[in-house]
Amino acid sequence: MPAATRPPKRLRARLVPVAKRRPGGMITSEEFLDWLEPGVRADLIDGEIHMHSPVHYNHARLVSFLDHLIAGYLDAMEIPGELHRESVAIRLGLRDTFMPDIEFFAPHQVAQFAACHMPVAPLFCVEVLSPSTAKNDLGRKFTAYEAHAVQEYWILDPTRARHRFFRRVGGLFVEYGTAEERVESVSIPGFWVRRAWLDPEKLPRVSTCLGEILKANRRRR
Repeated sequence: MPAATRPPKRLRARLVPVAKRRPGGMITSEEFLDWLEPGVRADLIDGEIHMHSPVHYNHARLVSFLDHLIAGYLDAMEIPGELHRESVAIRLGLRDTFMPDIEFFAPHQVAQFAACHMPVAPLFCVEVLSPSTAKNDLGRKFTAYEAHAVQEYWILDPTRARHRFFRRVGGLFVEYGTAEERVESVSIPGFWVRRAWLDPEKLPRVSTCLGEILKANRRRR
């Protein structure tokens, strides 16, 4: 996820004419999306660009595990919508455009997609913390997700395993599952995870976890 680093010199040069027009050099989401190139990963937070930098191996492993687990569940349960990972930009406001680690969109949201970005907040969003991103993921990005009607926001800490889960109640995020070993999603019907599965040092097999979820769901019927 994004570190608070400056864009490479080649990309900074393209921003100079835009940035000089405003105090502090802030840019809009439209200007950011026009500037963004394939293969470049960054967030625009309050009009400032935060470049993505290589992540720790445990961060990458946790994102990959959860992405495959959710994708497998959606496919097995034939739940409509789209799951995306890391490289997809979502425009949340005039000066906020993010690339979350994982995001899920319901069918009515998919219908609103633009060619190169999503002009709508996802239903479900996951950010995995890095030392350089924790302040934004828990602060400015948290506020933006809350303000733009994300229904569920998971913040996972691969270093200290202090995972936090938020769901929308009215217009605000409320933390849930704080004392539960099994955390159930409120926006992806029937999906849940065990906290023990989210340790990047001891990741279980995706197929084993998926089988347990599907078996538990069959018992409910």
